[in-house]
Amino acid sequence: MNTTLPSYSSGISSKPLLGMTIGDKFDEIAATYPDNDALIVRHQGLRYSYRQLKEAVDQAARAFLAIGIKRGDRVAMWAPNCAQWTITQFATAKVGAILVNINPAYRLHELEYALNQSEVNVIVTANTFKSSNYTEMLFELAPELKASAEGKLKSMKLPHLKGVINLSDDKFAGMWRWADFVALAESVTDEQVQEIQSQLQFDDAINIQYTSGTTGFPKGAALSHHNILNNGYFVGESMNLTEKDRLVIPVPLYHCFGMVMGNLGCMTHGSTMIYPDEGFDPKIVLETIAEEKATALYGVPTMFISELDHPEFANFDLSSLRTGIMAGSICPAEVMKAVNTKMNMKEVQIAYGMTETSPVSLQTAADDPFDKQVTTVGRTQPHLESKIIDPVTGNIVPRGIIGELCTRGYSVMLKYWNNQDATEKAIDSSGWMHTEDLATMDDEGYVQIVGRIKDMVIRGGENVYPKEVEEFLYTHPGISDVQVTGVPDKKYGEELIAWIKLHPTADNVTEEQLRAFCKGQITHFKIPRYFKFVDEFPMTVTGKIQKFKMREISIAELGLDDI
Repeated sequence: MNTTLPSYSSGISSKPLLGMTIGDKFDEIAATYPDNDALIVRHQGLRYSYRQLKEAVDQAARAFLAIGIKRGDRVAMWAPNCAQWTITQFATAKVGAILVNINPAYRLHELEYALNQSEVNVIVTANTFKSSNYTEMLFELAPELKASAEGKLKSMKLPHLKGVINLSDDKFAGMWRWADFVALAESVTDEQVQEIQSQLQFDDAINIQYTSGTTGFPKGAALSHHNILNNGYFVGESMNLTEKDRLVIPVPLYHCFGMVMGNLGCMTHGSTMIYPDEGFDPKIVLETIAEEKATALYGVPTMFISELDHPEFANFDLSSLRTGIMAGSICPAEVMKAVNTKMNMKEVQIAYGMTETSPVSLQTAADDPFDKQVTTVGRTQPHLESKIIDPVTGNIVPRGIIGELCTRGYSVMLKYWNNQDATEKAIDSSGWMHTEDLATMDDEGYVQIVGRIKDMVIRGGENVYPKEVEEFLYTHPGISDVQVTGVPDKKYGEELIAWIKLHPTADNVTEEQLRAFCKGQITHFKIPRYFKFVDEFPMTVTGKIQKFKMREISIAELGLDDI
């Protein structure tokens, strides 16, 4: 390692940034590839060419104008993956309304906070999803809906909300049905949409995404056309997407992975967006790949593990697959090997980012060596910069030294919506976004994430990075997935606990056996003191492991609350 080199890199590219709005790029692609499959929604039985999708998007854009939505107004989307989600995404972009993504798992308190914090004017909502009844929740928050005309809501708890569009075929008091809403487009012309679209600027805010904070209220990252259109484009460029590619998107659209890397990555290349189901089901994903001859697949590592472990995995023809992205956490080497060979995804890539950076700032390439694919998150994306700093001094550290990863460039959000204090803490005076992730950079500019600043475990004065322990435990043949976190300890300050998910075929794996497996292979203070065998990990809707919840559960079960 060349420790005289600073941990700084910039991403170079022969391709310029796209200096246009999402709506203008969408129109350009629809004109270039009108007969290409644009969107396939398996669970709804819907298929759109780019020409047909443009017709649906333009109709919805006219309908939003018909109900009084203006440039800069906020339109919330609260639904699982569906065609209307994507139509709303592109329609709001055309009229300059800011799309507010609402997490499908939100309950009353979180919903009320998000709608009021971003001052949402209209919400597009599913009727129900899983155990949530969205319509009932809205009636509970805004009982005035029951006596309100469509678009005329005056709510005490939700003072900014005026209209509700329900995706159900059933009619609910005070709410438009989607079909009735789009029918309102008749009163607005295409020329009116085009006039507004021509006035929009690519630096306008177009999207607010709430980060899944572990403490306090979530923060709304305000993202521009320029932020997310370019990020989707350059993610797709790295994957060598063309108009012939067909991408299966089982990750949620409310998150950047779905709506930016998925939808905008496809749209900017004339590729096909394919949604297998409302939520994630490994068998349905495998069926969809085979039926649609998909060339690409997205997911977090736990999704790929579920697909590979499915008892009917061998029955599906996955030979059409070429590429895809794993993100959310590092992919274990054994999983990567299986994805390369059993799923035929020889060009699969790792992407790293955060909502606040639109999201991707680092990505591996299709031809990167295997060890870089499984130990790093790649190199700095085109037109972006990365540096690793000492969290205390703020100085850039030498290559190979652990520090906090920071990102700068077109992808950094405009701000946290209505939250200046949080914005100033996250983005420094030089424009660097502080990720709070601990990382190292090697001589070639590959970055390795070693943990969160707050996840690092200090045991008896020794710094332990849970990821390192996880990587070793993944090599045990009986382990399908593993997550390691710290719990309090009277003697050492902290000890490690490993949550273990076993392969369905694993026999007689015990705590004692795992300790013996570790002994002599990793340093003694890195061997977990506790092991917990589980079927699932606590996760966000996007498939990210919630280590803070693992820690809370472990502390309660081990009776460590008093330490």
